[in-house]
Amino acid sequence: MRNRILNSDNIRKTINYLKKNGLAGTFYAAAERVQEERAADYQYLPPDAKELERQRQKSQDYPWLFSIVTPAYETREEHLREMIASVQAQSYPNWELVIVDAGESDRVERTVRQIILDTGDLRIKYSRLSENRGIAGNTNAGIALAKGDYIALLDHDDFITHDALYEMAWSVQQSRQENLLPALLYSDEDKYDEEAGIFVFPHIKKEFNLDLILSNNYICHFLAVEAGLMKSLLLRGEYDGAQDYDLVLRVMDALWPCDALLPEAARIRHIPKVLYHWRSHRDSTALNTGSKRYAYEAGRRALADFCAKRGFRAQVEHSLHLGFYNVCYEPDILSVRRDVGAVGGRLLDRHGRVFAGAYDESGNCLFEGLPARYTGGSTHRAVLTQDCAAVDIRFLRLREELWPLFVQITGMPYRERSVYIKAGREKREIRIADVESLACDEAGYRKLGMALGLAVRSAGYLVVWDPSLSCEVVKRRRS
Repeated sequence: MRNRILNSDNIRKTINYLKKNGLAGTFYAAAERVQEERAADYQYLPPDAKELERQRQKSQDYPWLFSIVTPAYETREEHLREMIASVQAQSYPNWELVIVDAGESDRVERTVRQIILDTGDLRIKYSRLSENRGIAGNTNAGIALAKGDYIALLDHDDFITHDALYEMAWSVQQSRQENLLPALLYSDEDKYDEEAGIFVFPHIKKEFNLDLILSNNYICHFLAVEAGLMKSLLLRGEYDGAQDYDLVLRVMDALWPCDALLPEAARIRHIPKVLYHWRSHRDSTALNTGSKRYAYEAGRRALADFCAKRGFRAQVEHSLHLGFYNVCYEPDILSVRRDVGAVGGRLLDRHGRVFAGAYDESGNCLFEGLPARYTGGSTHRAVLTQDCAAVDIRFLRLREELWPLFVQITGMPYRERSVYIKAGREKREIRIADVESLACDEAGYRKLGMALGLAVRSAGYLVVWDPSLSCEVVKRRRS
């Protein structure tokens, strides 16, 4: 296996990163990348023939038709054949593949028609467009032809796992048994390193997380939307390059009635399996994030448009990492977002490592032990604003309506104090809950934070962790 650390692609990306983020930022990013690649122990294991047959038998009576829409433009024949073969190999048979061709030559048409002729598979639909309408317009032409209950999007040079549609159909079936119609389904994904011929960098995603999607399109691939909703929304050409992100944001907006505190998150279903292989080659954004910089600006504009629709007084800015964004609320998130009940930051020990801040449902500290300058790997999740189960009670703010919960849990009135945190090269004053009189060890603080987080979420609000809010706190020893 070739050295995946010292290769031309990583060297080129490091040079680009240096130009954008400076020497210190590049040093820490490169160090983290080396650690990530050295620690990687990933091998995609496809379902075996026995499992695929079990899936065929189990799903043979499922009524859901999936339309896969693929816009093509001068696609390399080997990529096109591999994409089509991955669809034909599905254990779930109730599908159609709609290929819309905006190319200038007949290379795609010849390949597709030959495959249909050789296999007799009439589930493959081909349409030649009279002009190239851009990625959104070409995809919309395919959506118009789709006859399925759900419409999935597949890039012309990527491919899906053999169980991809089965897993989606099974998720729909389970949801319908709960009298719920999923609006959007998405799965985990990985990248296919074309040069090395291996699968790398699995993206193991979170369940739907509103504030994380407002930081980055972590949903991405493999994505399917209920057909009626997809046909009503379509893709918007002014956001070409980030049309998928714009679509996800508008699905979320459609699931968020004006009189509701939160969107209907139960209708957004995450399938926790790798179902999509994103091909990495020199011209793809999977390998070279600088190859389509316009896409990241389109993503910023799509996010700004969503915030404006929801009435959020906010500015959307690019972060240090392409495709990742900062939503800067005016004056703060609690004043702007009525769905947020509590917001907290991260606590660092004297060595500059995370030891408290955001917690999951089990009370585990997210990113515990991570150096403050690290971002959490290629997904940069450790520096992205996101929802969580609870935040540390020593570094939070609570909306006024929920102050009685603080009194119930801590036995003390809710008051705030000012603290100063570093914001780049400057100091910034923020207000946080005053808990200096609490006599707790680390376990005690965590217990109180978890109890408060549960109470806030039970009241119907989100708990938001903002890692840009960061301060050093000396751990209190157990008594």
